[in-house]
Amino acid sequence: MSSILAGDRIRVSVFGQSHSEAIGAVVDGLPAGFRIDFDKLKTFTSRRAPGRASYATARKEADEPEFLSGLCGDTTCGAPLGFTIANTNTRSGDYANLRETPRPSHADYAAHVKFRGFQDVAGGGHFSGRLTAPLCVAGGICLQMLASRGVQVCAHIYSIADVCDTPFDPVCIPDTDFGAKPFPVLSDKQGEKMRAAIERARMDCDSVGGVVECAVTGVPAGLGDPMFDGVENRLAKALFGIPAVKGLEFGSGFAGSGLRGSENNDAFVTDGQGHITTVTNRHGGILGGITSGMPVVFRAAFKPTASIAKPQQSVHLPTDTPQTLEIKGRHDPCIVPRAVPVVEAVAAVVMLDLLLEGEAWK
Repeated sequence: MSSILAGDRIRVSVFGQSHSEAIGAVVDGLPAGFRIDFDKLKTFTSRRAPGRASYATARKEADEPEFLSGLCGDTTCGAPLGFTIANTNTRSGDYANLRETPRPSHADYAAHVKFRGFQDVAGGGHFSGRLTAPLCVAGGICLQMLASRGVQVCAHIYSIADVCDTPFDPVCIPDTDFGAKPFPVLSDKQGEKMRAAIERARMDCDSVGGVVECAVTGVPAGLGDPMFDGVENRLAKALFGIPAVKGLEFGSGFAGSGLRGSENNDAFVTDGQGHITTVTNRHGGILGGITSGMPVVFRAAFKPTASIAKPQQSVHLPTDTPQTLEIKGRHDPCIVPRAVPVVEAVAAVVMLDLLLEGEAWK
């Protein structure tokens, strides 16, 4: 099914719609006997939650999961972990006209054709970014499990509009707690410029997009497989499940295609005791679909928020005539800041799955 993130060991099945009574997920394959730090989990999921900043939607949701199975007290017991997250602050009336007039750059028209008009249009239904909330709960738990194994996942805003942050050093990822920062950037000066760009778009009834850069450190060499089940493949499939992701690159990415091999290659070095590393890390920690032991580094590009207040051209489906659409509702002028923990969460699910798979081979 399309709403299941299926790995070799871990499966995350997401359910619900933006304005349904609740959303949630069932996570199967988590190791038993792991004690979850719920305070740490709440801190992580709150980074994605709406209604907490001027650059985010005004919709306010607590986003506190109610666990139904998979735990004995605060410890995983081996059964599928099931939880719900209540939807409490919905205004479905704002979307009543979208069944007949689809929003530009949204899934409205494509879903109308596929599901013959029976799709839930309120808040975007099952296509909404609201569905990333359960992903953050599942991924937040995976982050804790990875940390217990010495693996860390961290991401920051790489760019918004035409403003760029300081990129990660792909060899030595900085020890930065982005969760403690109100705006997840390395350069606070650049972060202020990004906020200004978002505010200009908001005041103009418009939106902007951007890029999230993510790094996974402490990853052992040898995880993944060649060809169709490589680390890039598995991360890409999961990351493209995040609404609004339109591009993905690993390591030097598209810029590397403009270099010569002598410039893009990463020289191997050894400490003389069997510990092999590379001087640079333009390969982004993955060679032939398999981890090299260097940090896994990738960047995900997010399109500008499609729901904007400016009048836009659309079509009235029942009459097959042109119609100007003015979108109501509450929307982010830029989703990138709230997308940072979602990227971390999805990467954590995939990397934990790979790690458990690798441990099974030992």
